[in-house]
Amino acid sequence: MTTERTTGDIVVLVTAAAAEEAERIATALVTERLAACVNIVGPIRSIYRWNDQVQHDAELLLIIKTRAALFAALDVRVRALHSYATPEIIALPITAGAAAYVDWLHEATAPARI
Repeated sequence: MTTERTTGDIVVLVTAAAAEEAERIATALVTERLAACVNIVGPIRSIYRWNDQVQHDAELLLIIKTRAALFAALDVRVRALHSYATPEIIALPITAGAAAYVDWLHEATAPARI
C-alpha cells in the first residue's frame, strides 16, 4: 500500500552560471531551512533570449524542494546570492507525495528548535 498525501509544497527551479555559485545558493537555502533539499544537475545547455539576442550558455540547474509558504523568503535569498540580474526562480506545485517524504520536507524546513 502506498501512503501519499496532497501537499502545499513546491519545487523551485533556479539556474546558475557556475558550480561554486550553485553550491553556495544550495547550502545557504538548506542551512537557513528555506529548503529541505536542493539537487544540483548539470551541466545543462540553456538557450534563451536576452537583450533581444539568442544566447547559448552552459548552466547548472538547482531543483529545490520546500514549502509554498517559504517561497517569498527563498526568492529574496536567492536574489541576494545570485550573480544574474534576472535569475530564473520559478515554482511548481507538488500536488501529491509520499507521506514520509512530505513529513520530512516539513520537518527540515520548520523553524529550528532552541
